[in-house]
Amino acid sequence: MKSKITIKLRSDVLESDKWDLAGLFQTEEDWEKALIILEKDIPQIKNYKGTLHKSASQLKDCLDLVTKMEIQDERLGNYAFLRNTEDVGDSKGQDRLSRYMRVTSLFGTELSFLNPEIQAIDENIITGYLKENILGDYKIMLTKLLRFKPHVLSGKEEKLLAMQTESRQTPGKVFTALTDVDMEFGTIATTEGEIPLSQSTFGMLLIDKDRSVREKAYKQFYANFSKHKNTLASLYAGSVQQDIYQAKVRDYPSTRAHKLFPDNVPESVYENLVKVIHENLPLLHKYYTFRRKKLGLNKLKHWDVYVPLLSSISTNYSYEEAVELIDKALSPLGDEYRSILKKGLLDGWVDRYENKGKRSGAFSSGGYTGNPYIMMNYKETVLRDIFTLAHEGGHSMHSFYSVKNNNFQNYNYTIFEAEVASTFNEQLLADYLYKNADSNDMKAYIIGKRIDDIIATIFRQTMFAEFEHEAHAMVEKGIPITVDSIRKKYRELMELYFGPEMELEEESDMEGLRIPHFYRSYYVYKYATGLSAAIALSEKVLKGGESEQKDYLNFLKSGGSKYPIDSLKLAGVDMSNPEPVKAAMKVFEDLLNEMTELMELME
Repeated sequence: MKSKITIKLRSDVLESDKWDLAGLFQTEEDWEKALIILEKDIPQIKNYKGTLHKSASQLKDCLDLVTKMEIQDERLGNYAFLRNTEDVGDSKGQDRLSRYMRVTSLFGTELSFLNPEIQAIDENIITGYLKENILGDYKIMLTKLLRFKPHVLSGKEEKLLAMQTESRQTPGKVFTALTDVDMEFGTIATTEGEIPLSQSTFGMLLIDKDRSVREKAYKQFYANFSKHKNTLASLYAGSVQQDIYQAKVRDYPSTRAHKLFPDNVPESVYENLVKVIHENLPLLHKYYTFRRKKLGLNKLKHWDVYVPLLSSISTNYSYEEAVELIDKALSPLGDEYRSILKKGLLDGWVDRYENKGKRSGAFSSGGYTGNPYIMMNYKETVLRDIFTLAHEGGHSMHSFYSVKNNNFQNYNYTIFEAEVASTFNEQLLADYLYKNADSNDMKAYIIGKRIDDIIATIFRQTMFAEFEHEAHAMVEKGIPITVDSIRKKYRELMELYFGPEMELEEESDMEGLRIPHFYRSYYVYKYATGLSAAIALSEKVLKGGESEQKDYLNFLKSGGSKYPIDSLKLAGVDMSNPEPVKAAMKVFEDLLNEMTELMELME
């Protein structure tokens, strides 16, 4: 009889498999005390209201107080967030996060005068302030802030917006609670036994060798989303409306312009990405033709695009073995980088395995205090999970170096840069695995993995980016989001990107209503630009020497001290033009050709 695989309760997870949050707070009681202290300190801020124009020292005193409180606020929030992700259905975790959100909302409301008041200081006076050494720690932050002057509102208006902080998160919070906790997906029978179908196991089931397992998992998964289609469409519509409202009240020409402004990324970067990918869709369609033939199918289905083409290849790495593999693969980055990361992965940075109610997927959460923590749902038989661990390790090392080399005001790098540091590590891991492959089968397997990653990270994320832009543009033109309109828009893009080889199901376009990143709009395009930059930088480091290694590490150390386009230029990549994306497409073409040749040799 087949055994049923069960998912552990959080209380049954070994302490050695959990992250160690003592770097944030030793005990929950310490967190409670710190929250009380922060709330009591908030009224101090108003003592500076109306005084910032008096002198540079007065401005510094205010910023010193605010910075101290922001560090504590970040620390409190990071702890509450991480504890909540351990089991998003746990009422204690929900209560802790809600209480933090109430206090941080009060903090933001009390702080709402700060930016408008700094903006209102006479330009000659503030320029003089910036020349004084006393404001040295804040020069970069203030210079960036002044750039926002046309979009900062009056103190009263900013206060009203700050009071909406918690309510603006409602669509995303409800989406998470619905899809990660309330929705029940049942189980799927496999050769390994009955596997609970969840957000986390869905990806694993889609690479199962048995096509009937993949089909059943796919249909059963999306059938559950279809049952909630009206709720999901309403939640996404609410999120889009919030985005548009924020852009309008701050006088941006569009939501996209609003979202790209903080990183100083030209909208042409977004447009160039979509344009280059559209030009290379015939390559993607060529790959799907190749995949269909190798799988021996008359028609390709959506559940056929993730399973490895070489069914004879299987992998099994314990978590500790995965860390050893990553350590060896990252040798081009030097001993210091490797030793810090290896110790972190084995000693408290990572919450390793899935448990009941745990947030799906993976992430790195680095802050100025504590360690750069990593949440995983690691599975020993899924090679992609080793790449995910390397990916999140890249984020965490970026955070580690940023904190060590910058003050609080300048440590927090942008997501645009973050996606370079993470996918860079994946490139080194793929290179190591390929060079150490002991057969053509394994080489082809690794090449297939790289091809799949480029599809997932560049082609697919560009499709997602195009979808969310069109969804926002649709509402900006006065066309409401409904279940039918949003599904129609998503299906059109699926047909464009997957091409003539793909036969879509009726429920396939429900995918557009299950992507969590859509609740952080204009974010997903950074995956595509990030991998494009990472491919270029990894080539430099692998083919170069100490100088290239130093340039890359200096990029990590720069934190948020520069705008992302500028920091990447220092590392050797110019993302303001389409060339890196075009180069990534050339790599994709070369990989596809090599895969074709290898598969022919193996036949």
